[in-house]
Amino acid sequence: MPESRDQWTQFDGCREGMNSRYRCTKFRRKVYILFVMLCGCLCFVLYSFAFTCCAVTPAFSRSARLDYGGNVDAIYDDRLLYKDAHQQQNLRTKRETTLENSLHYRRQRRPQDINEMYSSEDGENPSQYDDDVRQADDKPAKSQGATGMLKTTKNATKKLPNAIIIGVKKGGTRALLEFIRLHPDVRAPGPETHFFDRHYNRGLEWYRNQMPPTLEGQITIEKTPSYFITRDVPRRIYNMSKDTKIIIVLRDPVTRAISDYTQTASKRTGMKSFEQLAILDNATGLVDTSWGAIRIGVYAKHLEKWLKYFPLSQFCFVSGEHLISDPAAEMAKVQDFLRLKKVITDKHFFFNVTKGFPCLKKPEGSGNPHCLGKTKGRTHPKVDPKVLRRLKSFYRPFNAKLQQITNQDFGWA
Repeated sequence: MPESRDQWTQFDGCREGMNSRYRCTKFRRKVYILFVMLCGCLCFVLYSFAFTCCAVTPAFSRSARLDYGGNVDAIYDDRLLYKDAHQQQNLRTKRETTLENSLHYRRQRRPQDINEMYSSEDGENPSQYDDDVRQADDKPAKSQGATGMLKTTKNATKKLPNAIIIGVKKGGTRALLEFIRLHPDVRAPGPETHFFDRHYNRGLEWYRNQMPPTLEGQITIEKTPSYFITRDVPRRIYNMSKDTKIIIVLRDPVTRAISDYTQTASKRTGMKSFEQLAILDNATGLVDTSWGAIRIGVYAKHLEKWLKYFPLSQFCFVSGEHLISDPAAEMAKVQDFLRLKKVITDKHFFFNVTKGFPCLKKPEGSGNPHCLGKTKGRTHPKVDPKVLRRLKSFYRPFNAKLQQITNQDFGWA
């Protein structure tokens, strides 16, 4: 380090004599300009970095919420791994492409999802139904005016269901829903929502949005047959509303099992025979209770789980057989249970001999009658009488228990 004043003067860039003051001033000016330029470059770099971060974050956040179910915090830290602007630009492009693809996928997937939900239990598709009936609940709600004419109103709102048809599969749930939708005070979604067994994590607001809009005085009904045998569904429905009314369509469990098998066999090739699937050991006649078609028919066992949450007074048990042979009488019982005016009567039905099912007459006899889809009325395979007797014997104690619980004779106990 310089020790004398002369040495400090030389170190500082200034020399004695020969315009020393001018030279010293010029040198310091250059240093000052250089310092200002360095500060300007540093500010520009910091500003560019901050701008790039702000540009990346919104696109990343949107795609994270859509593609990763909203778990942004778990993914957000990976942005810190990209330290230069070029890599961040690549990240932004990738996120925006993912977002666009995700939205495009969802737009394409939604109609197929609806068809899959529709066919999940009953093997049906919305296209199989008459358009006027199938799409009725997708239109604005209507009310009955003093002149008897239907008038549209904009005061309809979507509500959680007042009643739910919980089962059973292949028992006649689709027929019941189509019949009850004739009532002007009943609204119901077309597809099975499967909220309480498959989509419960989506929340009640999602479930509410699946319902059609209703007016004051109208009720909402939903149907998903798999609810009856799903363990957590009774508790979940109770948590939604302990006043929910439960409707169950019950059918001879042996006939129901054969119908279940017939539906599955129509979609799959090379299935084993009904006898092979139902009986584990022909010598002992041991029934395979692990097979779903058999297990669903143990109605009393499933019902006991529901009675832990709902009193018997909140259940309506509909006979699947009577729904075919005398639909007006069964619908009168359902209308009483739902506290509805008896609007649906025998004038709304006529029996289709070819299909073996009742069909619906349109109001005032206009247009063609509406029958259930092509999947209804399939011809059942011939089953070994010994197997039929064994299954009836297997179900007999469970049917007796069901009759004891419900105090109702279904005719197949």
